Amino acid sequence: MLKGKVALITGGTRGIGLETVRVFKENHAEVILFGSKKESVDNAIIKLKNEGYEVSGYYPNLSNYEDINNTIKKIIKKFGHIDILINNAGVSANKKIEETTSEDFAKIMNLNVNAIFNMTKAVVPYMKENKDGVILNTSSMVSIYGQPSGVGYPASKFAVNGITKSLARELAVFNIRVNAVAPGVIKTDMIASLPEEQIAPIIKTIPIGRIGEPRDVANAFLFLASNLSSYITGIILSVDGAARS
Repeated sequence: MLKGKVALITGGTRGIGLETVRVFKENHAEVILFGSKKESVDNAIIKLKNEGYEVSGYYPNLSNYEDINNTIKKIIKKFGHIDILINNAGVSANKKIEETTSEDFAKIMNLNVNAIFNMTKAVVPYMKENKDGVILNTSSMVSIYGQPSGVGYPASKFAVNGITKSLARELAVFNIRVNAVAPGVIKTDMIASLPEEQIAPIIKTIPIGRIGEPRDVANAFLFLASNLSSYITGIILSVDGAARS
């Protein structure tokens, strides 16, 4: 489904991002993953190589536009183009507001919002030049329903939705589609480590009767990145089993 495409995935060293790398490779894309540090990028590349997937990896500071821009130039020089950008890197929060410092809030917004701006700003000129591209952002079910604590996280994901819908309108004339995927409760490392007695009540809140797998989200990214969704832009696609936070 992605043969001939070059895909760049931030937060690609674990969880949903890593599974999306696998799914995209299975569908014959060239994939570049971004991670937070050299060690995590190197480990992910080795892990994927042992599974039969060849990928490239970098670790720019997503808070620094110049660092990102210089890395994007290297990628363009090597691959010639970037067809798909998945802004997946992010951080969550669950502190009550009186326990949340201004620095805590700023850190969440910096990685979850500013990084998307920086990445998109760096990549869009090349997509415009090709008059083709797909930008996908990782949102969350809490961007729609909120959450009981950790206000910075849903606030940042509300912002992701706003970026998605606005850029979809701005970039459509260049044949660049912009969408987001809003996962629900997904079996990442944090969820998988919970004891059964903590997981069971969570499952009861999900009408489909199970916690989501990273591949459920990766498949949604695959659909939105492919030509199967060529007339879809500006949507926030919920992948949550009809759950509510």
